[in-house]
Amino acid sequence: MSKDKTIYVCDNCGYRTIKWLGKCPACGEWNTLKENNVAPKTAVAEKNLARSQTKGANKALTLSSIADLSEERKDSGISELNRVLGGGLVLGELILLSGDPGIGKSTLALQMAAEIAKKERVVYISGEESAGQIKMRAARLGLKGDIYVLAQNDLSKAEEELKALKPSLAIVDSIQTVYLPQVNASPGSITQLKECTERLMFWAKDWNITTVIVGHVTKEGNVAGPKMLEHMVDCVLFFEGERHYQYRTLRALKNRFGSTDEIGIFAMEEDGLKEVLNPSQVFISERSEQAVGSAITASLEGTRPILVEMQALTIPSFYAQPRRTASGVDFNRLLIILAVLEKYAGVKLSNQDVFVNIAGGLKIDEPAVDLALLVALASGYNNQALDSDWLILGEVGLSGEVRRINHLKKRLNEGAKLGLKKAVVPKSNLEDKNILSDCPLKLHGVSNIAQALKILF
Repeated sequence: MSKDKTIYVCDNCGYRTIKWLGKCPACGEWNTLKENNVAPKTAVAEKNLARSQTKGANKALTLSSIADLSEERKDSGISELNRVLGGGLVLGELILLSGDPGIGKSTLALQMAAEIAKKERVVYISGEESAGQIKMRAARLGLKGDIYVLAQNDLSKAEEELKALKPSLAIVDSIQTVYLPQVNASPGSITQLKECTERLMFWAKDWNITTVIVGHVTKEGNVAGPKMLEHMVDCVLFFEGERHYQYRTLRALKNRFGSTDEIGIFAMEEDGLKEVLNPSQVFISERSEQAVGSAITASLEGTRPILVEMQALTIPSFYAQPRRTASGVDFNRLLIILAVLEKYAGVKLSNQDVFVNIAGGLKIDEPAVDLALLVALASGYNNQALDSDWLILGEVGLSGEVRRINHLKKRLNEGAKLGLKKAVVPKSNLEDKNILSDCPLKLHGVSNIAQALKILF
């Protein structure tokens, strides 16, 4: 009987080689080549043949002759999760839920399982905790749904239980701890991750079981395992946030059944994750009336505008190269704003240490918050506070111009709900008559950063 052959596969790009290398020749990344056992051709052929026989023959069909599938959504019981998924769970969907250790992945999965278990059958397969530990966690969270718990690492035995129970939802926590005994590799290896995810994919599609697999992340913050994992699943959810912050953000990095622009906001409390239904109020509620280096802006996450507080601190530097620290905003974008502010507004920050933060731990990368970041930096440098009722919106170009942004009216309406009275917006946006009609705020249109700073200070 022929033995498995060992090859090395790059986690980043999938490059294959028969010997280990420190640096991948294809993508240039270091320490990404991981050992992978490849079954002999005869074993692979037998597996493919068995799979082909169970699948049967398919014929090519025209689009018009294919029966319509009703994309029936299942309520997860958590409205913020439904928002990110695109309206709820889809029958037979395979979801990968990933995030940093301790961020709340298992808590979110268990809370969702408990909500669905009130109406339908749910199986929670745990490879990390015992059944008793899961019961203790469910009791601490005050969960009521009666979930079927299976503490099992052998995926083939778990498959037998799923066949018997026929649940509508299966959760595997986590994919790094389960294994298939016929695969000659240890749990968590590239080979096991690929084979187990492939088996789960066939479960979900053949039995119409909505399946959620919990995954770990690498030290760089990426989803652990080969990139192929993300291609195999229907949806990749990423749970992010600092462990020492109360708030967590759920994003969809991939979603075949919905948008990837929506985010869900949760607060981690003693009795589990709580939905934050009005994040704007939460993120600006603790702002001081006359805060130096602070500006309020509105970021659009999918269809939801969220008010956030942009904070900036500048102090004289004692180093030859001043420090630049950014939390919640793109570091390269910060460097561009600093350069524009110094060249076109005369704010000399080349000898200043600069620290920028978005209050609450939220991460924003859309350009519509550029002007608020610039204004917060100017406020911090000049030690001059803004009035607390300003909303600042606009993208900043390299020549100091303030550019048009999208969905301005949604952002203005959100600002009005939270009591803001005035707004600095791109002048080009005011050409739209729909913006000016029934506008809840007093608008000041600006075409460059000099006009914006003159109005605000």
